[in-house]
Amino acid sequence: MNIKSLPSRLAVAAAFAVAAGFSMNHAVAASNPAYENPAKPALPPSNFTWDLSRTAMVVIDPQIDFMSAKGSGWPIFGESVTEQKLVPHLQQLFAATKKAGVMVAISPHYYYPHDHKWKFGGPAETVQHKLHMFDRKGALTLDGFRDSGADFMPEFKQYIEDGDTMIAAPHKLYGPQSNDLMLQLRKQGIDKIILTGMASNLCVESHLREFLERGFEVAVVRDAVAGPKLPDGDGYLSALVNFRYIANAVYSTDEVLQQLAKK
Repeated sequence: MNIKSLPSRLAVAAAFAVAAGFSMNHAVAASNPAYENPAKPALPPSNFTWDLSRTAMVVIDPQIDFMSAKGSGWPIFGESVTEQKLVPHLQQLFAATKKAGVMVAISPHYYYPHDHKWKFGGPAETVQHKLHMFDRKGALTLDGFRDSGADFMPEFKQYIEDGDTMIAAPHKLYGPQSNDLMLQLRKQGIDKIILTGMASNLCVESHLREFLERGFEVAVVRDAVAGPKLPDGDGYLSALVNFRYIANAVYSTDEVLQQLAKK
């Protein structure tokens, strides 16, 4: 891959990934046995029960910088996004939840100019700032927002911008503690969550943990999330292990679609 031919932010991401020893080949890898459900699980089976009147699908960061080859995070997240068929799975889930009348909530990620003046940060946070992921020119302007890395994926806009989807204030690091997502869900009588989006071991897992601590039941859709892959570790795999241990349920997209179709 010719890094010089990429757009500037994507070139920075590619350079970072190459420097870290990350493969730039995003061809779908053979199925990773570590991703498969254990043949003989020791943990008890899920007791999650479906009640769509109390359920919302939460989609975290369905944005270009995470999920598109045009996004600045693609060299880090693209392999997992491709392996999990994340975008087509989310399209199916958006369509099915809307048809079933299930609430859909978006927890987006935006950085404004003042956010880049922070005095300290962790490794993943620092990378996001260096790549200018999710950047907007300000909280009170949409100048330059459309089709930028911070914008929603074009495949999802018909669902997100339909006037019914709840779009929360932005979270800033990983979890929903800094936005109004939980308040909005509680005000709608929601206590069950279908959890999807990006990134598996970062924002998705952080949202999962906070939801559980606040008394929500959470079912994670395992092939509607994806994560970073670097020599430092497979973020999708690390999250998948924790999902098995702490989520109320871990389902595939097909399993969730079957439940939504019963509405």
